[in-house]
Amino acid sequence: MNAVYVHIPFCKHICSYCDFPKVLHINSFVDEYLDALQNEILNTYDGEIIKTLYVGGGTPSCLTKKERVKLFRILENFNKSPDCEYTFECNPGDIDDSFLDDIVDGGVNRLSIGVQSFDKDNLKFLDREIEYDDLENKLTLIRNRGIDNINLDLMYALPNEKLNTLKKDVSLLLKLKPAHISTYSLIIEKHTKVNNDKTEYIDEDLDRKMYDYICNKLAKSGYVHYEVSNFALPGCESKHNLNYWNNDEYYGFGLGAAGFKAGVRYSNTKNIDEYIKGNYRSEELLLSLKDQTDNELMLGLRKLAGVDVNVYYDKYGTNIQDDYPIKQMMEEGYLIYKSGYVFINPKYIYTMNEILIHLI
Repeated sequence: MNAVYVHIPFCKHICSYCDFPKVLHINSFVDEYLDALQNEILNTYDGEIIKTLYVGGGTPSCLTKKERVKLFRILENFNKSPDCEYTFECNPGDIDDSFLDDIVDGGVNRLSIGVQSFDKDNLKFLDREIEYDDLENKLTLIRNRGIDNINLDLMYALPNEKLNTLKKDVSLLLKLKPAHISTYSLIIEKHTKVNNDKTEYIDEDLDRKMYDYICNKLAKSGYVHYEVSNFALPGCESKHNLNYWNNDEYYGFGLGAAGFKAGVRYSNTKNIDEYIKGNYRSEELLLSLKDQTDNELMLGLRKLAGVDVNVYYDKYGTNIQDDYPIKQMMEEGYLIYKSGYVFINPKYIYTMNEILIHLI
């Protein structure tokens, strides 16, 4: 257990596509929430050395200076390793000298910034605002404070989006030279503004062309495609997210947060009133051996490197080829075995879900 996720659900504005637990920022509400968060951490965290700490949301950067100081004081309860990867999610509009002072003093060494798109039509659909020049200036401020490990999010396959629109977004993103890029094809989730009769997915062939373009363009620009939706300059892969994809245990604190500890996957309540009352958990599930090996396979095959068969054997005491039709899928060309790893043939990575369904 060496990873922690902390959820801050507050936002100044609710984006049209967001399905994460979130509420509008109200100062009095934040204070009560942070008190509840502190109590959850103190009553649950067992003092392990933490190698990755990720503060997500919501929009953690929307907190006031007073609220940020309180949050960082709470996060000091974690026993962080000297090389802990410490990520903080933020919106470009929240980045200023005061914000940077607080996160640097708090020990943050990695930022994840929600860009999504620079195209005006895409931004209107997403209900977001961003200016390229402003973001470029903000990144200069960040780097001047010594934080070079920056992730930028990109969304694509939005309704009516053209391939040329995506190409422009990718080109602008690359000009900013982030260490890490996360890409997301639009998913229309329940309980979001875009979940209505007017919103339709784009043509599947165009979605595939967009995905292939992203993969090829980023590879030519020096980025390692290390997970189905994630790209990094060499050595800048997200340690926190790799903890998930390696099916390792982690803590989840805060509204709607999920965790995995001692063979139990748990989810916190998404009701902020219940959370503030201290009724944190909404679900706990003790995983069977089959549940755990299924997760190992489903999560591990998201990585381009795939599943380490020796690690699989050490964890579960069985051979992965005895548990799943690996050999059959290799003969059909969907899977490859090389240097102790089983992974999806890169030309089929776009159809990963179909392969996983067949395996499991």
